[in-house]
This record gives sequence, structure tokens and C-alpha cells, in this order.
Amino acid sequence: MKQNPALAGQRIDPSFDNIWQELKWRGLVHVSTDDAALEEALANETVTYYCGFDPTAASLHLGHLVQLLNMRRLQLAGHKPLALVGGSTGLIGDPRQSAERVLNTRETVAEWVASLQSQVSRYLSFEGENAVRLVNNLDWTQNVSALDFLRDIGKYFRVGTMIKKEIVAARLNSDEGISYTEFSYQVLQGFDFLELHRQYGCTLQTGGSDQWGNLTSGTELIRKVEGKHVHAFGTPLITNSDGTKFGKSEGNAIWLDPEMCSPYTFYQFWLNTADADVIDRLKVFTFLTRAEIEEMATEVAERPHQRKAQRTLAWLVTSLVHGEDATEKVIAASAAVFGNGELGEIDLPTLQAVIAELPSAKIKADELGILNVLQTSGLSKSQSEARRTVGEGGAYVNNHKVQGIDSELSVDDFLHQRYAIIRRGKKNMAVLELEG
Repeated sequence: MKQNPALAGQRIDPSFDNIWQELKWRGLVHVSTDDAALEEALANETVTYYCGFDPTAASLHLGHLVQLLNMRRLQLAGHKPLALVGGSTGLIGDPRQSAERVLNTRETVAEWVASLQSQVSRYLSFEGENAVRLVNNLDWTQNVSALDFLRDIGKYFRVGTMIKKEIVAARLNSDEGISYTEFSYQVLQGFDFLELHRQYGCTLQTGGSDQWGNLTSGTELIRKVEGKHVHAFGTPLITNSDGTKFGKSEGNAIWLDPEMCSPYTFYQFWLNTADADVIDRLKVFTFLTRAEIEEMATEVAERPHQRKAQRTLAWLVTSLVHGEDATEKVIAASAAVFGNGELGEIDLPTLQAVIAELPSAKIKADELGILNVLQTSGLSKSQSEARRTVGEGGAYVNNHKVQGIDSELSVDDFLHQRYAIIRRGKKNMAVLELEG
């Protein structure tokens, strides 16, 4: 598999004694099975570890990126990653707080497995002695009969313990309740850890702290079946300083797939990070060292208006997920929209993402006189106001100043023969879309 160029500049921070200390400094350890034993193992052994990603959508999102970068940090420290995409657990779905999941078809899940495997592959190295191995839990579950599963695995789980798990308890106390299908999810995840332990010597599972019940189902199963102690640790759920949920923009998840969340939207999400949150985001989502992040903290404290930390964060994370070329296009497009570049050089998907936040209106091809254009766009309330705007030299179409009130647009003046960005003065903008 071709190596992602973005991996080349990543490294662990030499200022820490070991990777466990770095993970804790970055705020990536919320709960663990045994803090001291984990630190000792990660400092003195080569640990095989895994994290699972269920195909409940066609793309991973920012919550998954936390786990992928955690895996990458451990890999950089010399440990061996197993990246599991759940072809079987994806057919079930882990219990949600709100309601029962809608089960997807086997064909859809298989499609999403392939998509997620491709995404996961971008963040972990396939080179060297500790190259990542992609695994699919469908490989060891699809041929296990229900009777064998109940006899060989199910007998080790106690219902009393299972119903005390936080998410299960919440669902049991809700009007919705919980089906046996979702209730069994923790048994399947425990089975995964057991199989990975048997096949590859895996002794550590990582995940979000909201999955702690599922993570410990595996550690307990291995203890009962194999008589061995293995580990798990959970990352904290990330929230914004104002209490809002991290990882969403306008109520929509920030996906890693550019078809589901454009590089422009992705970049803007990071650029809009609050001063109170940006240092924590740099710790979690970048490979900057402690010294470099402390320097950024000084920038935020002394020169917050320059937003250097936000621009660094947006550049690094967008380049990691979408590549440097896409990130440069996004920055150039943003500048062009505000008059500092050539709009005609912006590709259509990026242009559509950029103008999505601007006021818009449609216009017919036989109504392209500049006065009508300004009025239709909403930038002028009347023809007389439009005349004044043009006369004062304040009207622009795609960053080109309008020369006179008799000016008229043609279809070729529209970007991609579809959109025109109309500007009055420096900051008032709108988009006109050509009908038909």
C-alpha cells in the first residue's frame, strides 16, 4: 500500500520519558485498566494493540480521528497496531444513548467496510517491523454457529454485570428499552479482543471512554478464558469550552470523506476554533511538540487577534486529512472570494463549498444588466441605489470592478457558467446562480 506523505513529518516528542507520559500530557488518557502497568509495558516492551471502527456510515468522522492519531502515536513509539474495521459488529451496531439503531444491509456494510479500511490506511504506516495490519472481525465470526458462540463465549458473561454497563443501564431505563441484538454487542467486542490476543498476541485495546464497558468486556473475557491480564484505556470525550459538542458544524458531523464534508468546510471548522480550545486541539490533533505548543499558547495569550494557533491547527489537520494541495486550494479560494485572488481558478466543488455560506439568489439569462444583478442579489434595494453603487465604483462581479451602469453580464462571466459572486464595497457579498 502506498504510504501517505503526511506521515513523514510525524514524530513522538523526545521531551517525555515515554509515550504514556506524552499521551497523558496531551489529555488522551481518561480511564485505564492499570496506569502503572501500562506505562511500564509501553516503555519497556513492544506492545501489540488494537482499536476498532464500525462501519455505521460511509465515512469516519473527527471522533474516529482522535483514535487514529492515538494509534499513530503508539506506532511511532515502536508498538504494533491492529486496525479493526468491524464487518460483523457493523451489522449489529453498538447501543446508542437515544434509540435502537436501524440495521443496514449486508451489502451496505460490506461497502462501508471497504471505505473505512481505505480511510484508516491513510493514518498508519504499512512500513517497518511494526507495520499496521488491517483486520475484519467478520473473518472469525461468520463461521461460528450460534450454539458455539453461546457455549464457548457467552457462558463467560454475567447478565448482572452486563446490565450495569452505563449505556445499557441508560437504555434499560428508557422508554425505548434495548433489544437482545444491541445488548449482545459487548459480547462480540469481547470476542474480538480474545481472537486478536490469540492470533497476534494483542494485549491492549484503545477507544473512547464512552466505550469503556465494551473495552473491559474483552479484558475480562481474556482473564477468564486465558488466565492472562491485558489492558485497555479510553480517551476522554472532547467538548468545547462553552459546553457544546465538539466535532459538529451547523449540527452536521465533520466527516473525513471530502464528498461528505468539503476540504473548505473542514478547514473553516478548525480555523473557527475558540481561543479557549485551540491549545487542547493542537495537543490532540497535531504532532507538534510540547515546546511548539507552548509557543502557540504564548501567541494566543499575547496576540490572539493574529490567530496564529488557529491557522496552524487548520493547516496541519486539513493537510493530514485532505493533503497539502487541497489545503492550499482552500486557502487560495478563501482569499479570492474576499478580493485577493482569481476566482476563475477555483474548482467547482471548492467554489460551491465557499459560497454555501453567502446569501444567494437565482437569475435568468435575459436579466443580466448590472443594475438588475445588484438588485436581484439583494446588495441594492432599488435601481437608483444600484446606480449610485456603480457610479461610486463600489460594484464588483467576480472581483472585477463594474465600469458603468450599462454593463451587462454574459453567461461566460459566470464561474463554471453557473455562479457569479457579486460584491458591494469590500465586505458585502452575495451569489447569483444562473437559472437553466
